[in-house]
Amino acid sequence: MKNILRLGAILFTICAVAALALGFINQITAPIIEDRNIQANNELRQLVLEDATEFKQLDKKVIENIDGLEEGIVSEVYEGISGSDVVGYTIKTLPSGYGGVMEVIVGISKDGKITGVNIGNMAETPGLGTKANEPNFKGQFSEKEAKELSVVKGSATSDNQIAAISGATITSEAVTRGVNAAIKVFNESLNK
Repeated sequence: MKNILRLGAILFTICAVAALALGFINQITAPIIEDRNIQANNELRQLVLEDATEFKQLDKKVIENIDGLEEGIVSEVYEGISGSDVVGYTIKTLPSGYGGVMEVIVGISKDGKITGVNIGNMAETPGLGTKANEPNFKGQFSEKEAKELSVVKGSATSDNQIAAISGATITSEAVTRGVNAAIKVFNESLNK
């Protein structure tokens, strides 16, 4: 019995020291991790809205009361600023793809042109769905008017069409759904 109590006390002490050490290390590393996440997100915003030199997060009110906007699809909206001028917006959307929720970051210039699309975190099928992050697919969105887009199998025949990735239509539709949500936010809330 004494042996069990002694072993229990030793185990408790080891666990307590380990928990305190983990807590201490977390306090030290949490701000560093947060800074790196902010930096990575700013780099993604910069990729889709190159004219901006800084970004300012807008209040969630800009996405409230937009008819037909899928619940929870828009994660964040940033204003892109150069000097003292607003040059456009970046909108992060979270559409569901084949492998789950994916991050789609969309840049839209103040004059209503899509300046870029980038895919953040995703769990799409390697070799198929992951092609959504390749320039051949993402490049289809650039310079399009901020009007609803649709996905077609084969070649796009009109300006509002996006050619689906062969074998990854669900992913293509998810990315386009995310871009369309960003377009909806721009047209109904930001472009006024």
